[in-house]
Amino acid sequence: MLRRDRQMRAQVHQLVDAFLFAICFWLTGVLRADPQIIAWLGLRPLPPDAFENVGWLYFVLIPGAPFVLELQGFYNRPILCPRRAMVWPLFKGCVLITIGLVLAVYALRLNVPRWVVVWFGCLSFVLVYLKEEILSSVYKSELAQAQYKRRFILVGARNEIARLRQELENQTDEGIEVAGEFDFIEAPLQELIELLHEHSASGVIVSAKQAYFERVESVIKVCELEGVEAWLVADFFGTQISHASLDELFGHPLLVFRTAPETSWQSLAKMLMDFFGALALLVTLTVPMLAIALLIKLTSPGPAFFRQKRSGLNGSPFTLYKFRTMVTNAEQFKHELEAMNEMRGPVFKVTNDPRITRIGKWLRRYSLDELPQLFNVLRGEMSLVGPRPLPVDEVRRFNDLAHRRRLSVKPGITCLWQISGRNQIADFKEWVRLDLEYIDNWSLWLDVKILLRTIPAVFTATGAK
Repeated sequence: MLRRDRQMRAQVHQLVDAFLFAICFWLTGVLRADPQIIAWLGLRPLPPDAFENVGWLYFVLIPGAPFVLELQGFYNRPILCPRRAMVWPLFKGCVLITIGLVLAVYALRLNVPRWVVVWFGCLSFVLVYLKEEILSSVYKSELAQAQYKRRFILVGARNEIARLRQELENQTDEGIEVAGEFDFIEAPLQELIELLHEHSASGVIVSAKQAYFERVESVIKVCELEGVEAWLVADFFGTQISHASLDELFGHPLLVFRTAPETSWQSLAKMLMDFFGALALLVTLTVPMLAIALLIKLTSPGPAFFRQKRSGLNGSPFTLYKFRTMVTNAEQFKHELEAMNEMRGPVFKVTNDPRITRIGKWLRRYSLDELPQLFNVLRGEMSLVGPRPLPVDEVRRFNDLAHRRRLSVKPGITCLWQISGRNQIADFKEWVRLDLEYIDNWSLWLDVKILLRTIPAVFTATGAK
């Protein structure tokens, strides 16, 4: 995992832990003041002035508690590690925080019952420990592993590849999976392209210790066209280049060449917006979606939902869900309609497709058939905003490598292409141009603007075909 990614992960954990410590301090005060707890444990009732002038302690606990845990190395560990590597620094940190709180209470003569401080230390340890156990279980799940693991092709001279692979294998929990190897001295460049396609690779790691600059340049150009990251282990430059504009991979200076948005707070906010936005929409639209499903079942034979393999991030296939708008044997008649295709390029689009059912035509007009893709967003396979996912067979027919760069971000339910009036776009190159314009200019605000423009496009049926 890159240093920047590790730092961002640590900062997120620190914010969550700061919130948990603040909640624990408040909760222990509430418990200590509860009459039933007092009677059950035989404690003295609290005086009226208990907890006066202690509000400022929150301003010390919130930044101070994560700082103490950081000093104990709590955040400087792999996501998946032995339980003892997490429990011991957490225990030491909670003990030190509790001791510090006791000293502050006595030194400043604050009216805080001592049981509150003891309970605070114990409850803090329990809550943070439970948080870590829950996160560990989530990371170990198959769905999380599919989203968290990143597949890379190792590129370089054979001896350098072997050395790099050994280092990566020693870091099994860092989210990097070696999908293949490419010897750029002996093998043709086309073999690298085939490896990227075959393994739906997230990028390549180039080890250029021997300084084969022409070959390195060729590899980077391929990655640029493919829309995947190229990580250059630049040992040949020396350590003076390891600045904030660069990154590190297990201590090696690393140059990251990206054509897609990098990991940032905006990208984290996008993930949260996707998850909670999709969840809120699903809860709100449950009844209408059930009504649509029932209407489909009553008006045409076959299932209510349509499932199809689509190309997701980096071309990785996933199952996309839609409301069924065509007859059940629509795929069998597709080849008969090839002459009616209105889209120039590998994509198949027909305005008056005879395979569409009566209710399907209405669903497509207002894009209601796309609603089940909210489940794909919840699963992390799609985003609310992003290039539309294409069927796997259409992606395989791309005749321009530059078109694959649209696969460098998660596909979305809506995009620039849809709100730009896709009824008028008849050339796949124009479609790709809009997708790449979105990728090159991405920001969270751009996503918000696209979502806002999607609403009138749906109601006026200008974004449907």
